[in-house]
Amino acid sequence: MPSIVTIENVTKDYPLDKVVVQALRGVSLNVEQGDFLSIVGPSGSGKTTLLNLIGCVDTATTGLVTVDGHDTARLTDRQLTELRLNTLGFIFQSFNLVPVLDVFQNVEFPLLLQRRLGTAERAARVDALLAKVGLDKHAKHRPSELSGGQRQRVAIARALVTRPKIVLADEPTANLDSATGDAIIDLMKEMNQSERTTFIFSTHDAKVMAHADKVVRLADGKISSQAPAGAH
Repeated sequence: MPSIVTIENVTKDYPLDKVVVQALRGVSLNVEQGDFLSIVGPSGSGKTTLLNLIGCVDTATTGLVTVDGHDTARLTDRQLTELRLNTLGFIFQSFNLVPVLDVFQNVEFPLLLQRRLGTAERAARVDALLAKVGLDKHAKHRPSELSGGQRQRVAIARALVTRPKIVLADEPTANLDSATGDAIIDLMKEMNQSERTTFIFSTHDAKVMAHADKVVRLADGKISSQAPAGAH
């Protein structure tokens, strides 16, 4: 299988007052298309930093980050925006929903930016996903009228609606009760198997890890182990 994400000897430094914090120290990682990958490790180990580099939200200090065949350091701002819009889906811990839009509009938003589908096709795709995440009856609600778990499900539907090649998820089940969390993991696994969507999670959730094909452990900004699921 070809690699859809390649990280080669990547470092990431953050200046903090007069010191430099090394968030990542020489990380190398290959992610194949269709992987269901968990990145695990204690807080501060570099999980979110690694996701942000793959997601083109941040840039590496040194090293190479290749996403879907593109060396991300060589892309223009416009090309990075295109890559984020057409290849990547994001599920953030903080949801990042648009407060003035209702649930349907929040999920539809990436499709409007893509400008590929007509109104009926967009509506059909949004309705189908809202039904899958159990929010079809909340389509007209604003984010402020929803619980944390419901907002998380909106964010997940929005990430999946463009059918991206790669979904990046930062603690995707953190705000969900166990039944909803299980349903969301099942939905992602179904997409992973039916559409070969690559999923990369950072997580503390043992259930997410149990569904993963591979588990990558980070400690102090370095990969401490990589193993197929079940081998850890």
